[in-house]
Amino acid sequence: MSSDEKPTEKPTAPRSLAEALRSRDDASLAALLRSRPDLITPVPTDLTQLATRAGTRASVVRALERLDRFAVQTAQALAVAPDPATYDDLLGLLAGDDRDPTVTAALPRTLRLLREQALVWGPDDRLRLVRTARELLSPSPQHPSPTGLGPTAQEATAGMSPVRIQELIATAGLPSTHDSVSAVAALTALFTDRARMNDLLAEAPAESLEVLDRLVWGPPYGQVTADPAPRLRWLLDRGLLLPTAPGTVVLPREVALHLRAGRAHRTPEPTPPPVTTAATHSPQVVDATAAGQSYTALATVEELLKDWDEGGPTVLRAGGLSVRDLKRTAVALDVAEPVAAFWVELAYAAGLLASDGDADERYAATPAYDEWLQLPAAERWARLAEAWLTATRTAGVVGGRDAKDRTLSALGPGLDRSAAPEVRHRVLSLLADLPEGAAPAPDSVQARLRWERPPRGTDDLRARLAEWTLNEAELLGVTGRGALSAHGRALLGAPPAVGPDDAPPEGPGDKLPFHHRPTTPHHPVLTPQEQATATAAAARLLAPLLPEPLDHVLLQADLTAVAPGPLRRPLADMLDVLADVESKGGATVYRFTPASVRRALDAGRSASDLHAFLATHSRTPVPQPLAYLIDDVARRHGHLRVGAASAYVRCDDDAVLNEILADKRSSGLRLRRLAPTVLAAGTDPAALLEGLRAMGFAPAAESAEGDVLITRAHAHRTPPRTPPEPVPEGPPTPDATLLTAAIRAIRAGDLASTAPRKPAADARPVGGELPRTGSAETLATMQAAVLTGQALWIGYVNAEGAASQRVIAPVRVEGGFVTAYDHTADEVRTYPLHRITGVAELADDEG
Repeated sequence: MSSDEKPTEKPTAPRSLAEALRSRDDASLAALLRSRPDLITPVPTDLTQLATRAGTRASVVRALERLDRFAVQTAQALAVAPDPATYDDLLGLLAGDDRDPTVTAALPRTLRLLREQALVWGPDDRLRLVRTARELLSPSPQHPSPTGLGPTAQEATAGMSPVRIQELIATAGLPSTHDSVSAVAALTALFTDRARMNDLLAEAPAESLEVLDRLVWGPPYGQVTADPAPRLRWLLDRGLLLPTAPGTVVLPREVALHLRAGRAHRTPEPTPPPVTTAATHSPQVVDATAAGQSYTALATVEELLKDWDEGGPTVLRAGGLSVRDLKRTAVALDVAEPVAAFWVELAYAAGLLASDGDADERYAATPAYDEWLQLPAAERWARLAEAWLTATRTAGVVGGRDAKDRTLSALGPGLDRSAAPEVRHRVLSLLADLPEGAAPAPDSVQARLRWERPPRGTDDLRARLAEWTLNEAELLGVTGRGALSAHGRALLGAPPAVGPDDAPPEGPGDKLPFHHRPTTPHHPVLTPQEQATATAAAARLLAPLLPEPLDHVLLQADLTAVAPGPLRRPLADMLDVLADVESKGGATVYRFTPASVRRALDAGRSASDLHAFLATHSRTPVPQPLAYLIDDVARRHGHLRVGAASAYVRCDDDAVLNEILADKRSSGLRLRRLAPTVLAAGTDPAALLEGLRAMGFAPAAESAEGDVLITRAHAHRTPPRTPPEPVPEGPPTPDATLLTAAIRAIRAGDLASTAPRKPAADARPVGGELPRTGSAETLATMQAAVLTGQALWIGYVNAEGAASQRVIAPVRVEGGFVTAYDHTADEVRTYPLHRITGVAELADDEG
């Protein structure tokens, strides 16, 4: 070193979390606010307020809940380590005396994560866990530590008499001391000295060692009688067990760590468990299976809403479907009730279904359903899949109980689970990380999720959400045979699948597979723009896999028609009127009946129209029995006419009217003859039509002018409705624009609150008060600063009476206003002079 070179001074360690945050650059602050978005709602005024907010109980609990298992274990180890702790102290607690290499390799990355989230601060030789986290994780009799460690020897002997402490160190073979503090320090030194502890325990009776073995991994507390057994007395006399309350003893932390070979945890888990493969299929088989199920999903939703086309079930007073209506829906769809709840909720989430809002409130299709029907099949599926992926409403909880022990109903309130979208994304992204065509073992998926977010309490909602996700993805056609399909992968915005030799690493490291390493606190969910792009890509991949709609059927002599695949919409709509669906599957079977043919005639079709329709759309000749059926029903259709008198029956053939009057079944219609060809009825036209059709006739309704009324099914629709909005899990992750603006505001506010000042004699603020100067001095100081370009510190009270401190550089003073560059707001502003409480110059060494 040359004589003119000065030795580099070691930077001083920060004395508080606020100082640690102040030393961060903007990228590091952005990472903190991105990982803990609650800290930016609202934007803190300065870094001191940011640090205070980061240490609040609610925020720390939320941050701890989003840590992976090894990060939690690291925080737990810091909670039982000395405060502050060194990196070597922490490594010893996690890796043990043998320095487990996997723990040694994983710890730097995890420590960076804890520092990034402001849960740990300080350099490696003075690591500190934030006080709130230490309080939450530290052991106590009421809240035992997750590590199973008890209090230190110093904490456990805090209420012990000096005489008893001297007896302990004498029995342990240590020299007596003049005070309890040095005696406890000597005892602690003994417990932390591996060699001396081995010698001491070598003298212990076997029964005493068995007692230590039972307590070593926790809980560390035990019960003793007033006259302890010899095996316990030996431990108590040497301080290896210390009394904490009458009848209660505890194993000191230092003794437990010696017995554990230095480990704070029995089994550190530095690496996530791998997602194992249960079966491997050909990618083509997976995609074909998923595409087939995708088409089934579309057909199921269409069948559901077609069943509710003229108005679905009524809405319960508390909201939602009744249990009876859900059972009816399940029977109509030929599925189990939980599956029916899934389809109902999916249609609702996609905006295809809602309540009509009428006095007799019912569920019905929305106008968006008609628009959805006009889209190509792949785009219709993509709409459903996107709604499922992003919805917080969770069909799996239907039938359960809410906090007030009320049954949760499909389409009812209380079904939102904010974690659902993230869990769905995470489960599917784990499948995307597997080789193409690989179906995961569900247990391994659950184990991975439990590592990424250790459950708190007995209700592991994330595990149930993951199970529902795997089942629902298969129902919807996102997966096929358990493996993620190509269009399912595109729905996530995932890159192409990897082969077995290119599988992503499962251990820690800087190279991240798809969707980030699991240690990130927020697993990414795509933005709306990214999701729209991914959905469009999924639709493009699915389209070639879906069967092309057909324009023909196969008519058979037994009055049935077979559709060997999906039909084009005009053909399918007409067949739904002309025939009844008898069976579904790969091919749909329709059956023609007199009632179904009459339904088509009532809708305004003539017999010739039906003959032409069938001849055009059948690949086989129209069977003679079907042609006879159409002609026979058409011949009788409209032979009788029913109109409004209150109601009447008109027929040119009086013999038919005589037959009706003679039939005993007509007695309830209260018919009487008005003329040879006219009967009057005591019922309304609709009831009269129904009664005559029940007697085997085929009457037609007519208008007041005598024209036949053509009746068509009335498609009931709700007013325009918007799909239900997802309920977010806490504040949203801020985008880059918001982060930039927030960090700039925090920096400016911190400058205003920490900049050194030169207050005038009568402007010295007390504590955090605003500066106070007279109006003349304020004006003179402002004018001088305009000439010199000097920055000033001012106190300002706005029109609402809110006071703040600001650092400004005055540019112009005139008309009772000062125009200045406000460093706090990072913009030029104009302030009324009468609202400035006082002004002070910044110190010369400012900045």
